[in-house]
Amino acid sequence: MTLMILDEQLESIHLSAEVRQKALQKAKEGYVMALLEVGEITSGRAGKILGVSRMKIIEMMKKWGISLFDDSQNLEQIRQEVEQAELML
Repeated sequence: MTLMILDEQLESIHLSAEVRQKALQKAKEGYVMALLEVGEITSGRAGKILGVSRMKIIEMMKKWGISLFDDSQNLEQIRQEVEQAELML
């Protein structure tokens, strides 16, 4: 996956390789969290893309203000998901 950011103001900033890598990682995290928030990817897929555990993704979702639950679900659908999760455990 290639992501290009074209911005004259950003292009004129000279960064060390370490700082550039850190900035790119944060940008990638933001992009993945935005996809997760709008339902384009699952938390499992987000974890695979970012190379972290699902628990870490849940922590990141909290930091980014993203709900763990699909707001379009009703109470019964959420109960069914919880039951399925309990069976898996």
